[in-house]
Amino acid sequence: MIIDAWMQHPTERHSNHEMFASLRRRTKTEDRPAITPEMTIAAMDQGGVDIGLAAAWYGPQGDLISNDEVAAMTKAYPGRIVGIAGADIMKPMEAVRELRRAVKTLGFKGLRLVPWLWMLPPTDRRYYPLYAECCELDIPFCTQVGHTGPLRPSETGRPIPYIDEIALEFPELAIVCGHIGYPWTQEMIAVATKHRNVYIDTSAYTAKRYPPELVAYMRGHGRRKVMFGTNFPMITAKKCLEDLPALGLDEETTGLFFSGNAARVFRLEGRAA
Repeated sequence: MIIDAWMQHPTERHSNHEMFASLRRRTKTEDRPAITPEMTIAAMDQGGVDIGLAAAWYGPQGDLISNDEVAAMTKAYPGRIVGIAGADIMKPMEAVRELRRAVKTLGFKGLRLVPWLWMLPPTDRRYYPLYAECCELDIPFCTQVGHTGPLRPSETGRPIPYIDEIALEFPELAIVCGHIGYPWTQEMIAVATKHRNVYIDTSAYTAKRYPPELVAYMRGHGRRKVMFGTNFPMITAKKCLEDLPALGLDEETTGLFFSGNAARVFRLEGRAA
């Protein structure tokens, strides 16, 4: 069983946005055709991914992938695609109501906000109503840590002080930090070690690019803290996992990394059986 904790099925307005131009050049996908639902599922199959946690994308200019567009994928592929909500943090009451709808009506299992899209650190007051609602709904908050691949400032991705402070103020809140936190990986590990409900996912990195300190953490006391993610369509699961055997993870750690940790945090135990 493999759960992809960070992916998206992109819309054309998401894929073609100017902020991703640098990523398209880097990954040599500038001329890639629009990605169909069938292509997303095929990529999951090729990488052995059983469940993909597909996220909506909301920013100051509106949605790049709406909650209803994600819901269409979850309905088309029940059991394969699980929805992760987005929200407009500038409209706090609308955002809370939309998150509530996404979870209670659409069956979504988390909230993802990407701070660099908003140019606001995740400790800004605008996020706080949504953190409180995540606690009430008993769902995790997913966010990006580390530098930005798109040409946007990276400061909002610092684990310290931002993730550390959120975890102190919302100790009930499960926080899943995507993209490892590089170049602040040691900070990210320190915060995940310090706080019971802070986790790391490996999205946007292939296994051969995992920092040595992260691999050591996974092998040791962090084995219940790290989960697999791709950031599809930027990277496919097959590509992410090509060099995984070289990490030397034991069977228990591999199981927790592939599915056990995500199933526990996102309340997917029944689906991941």
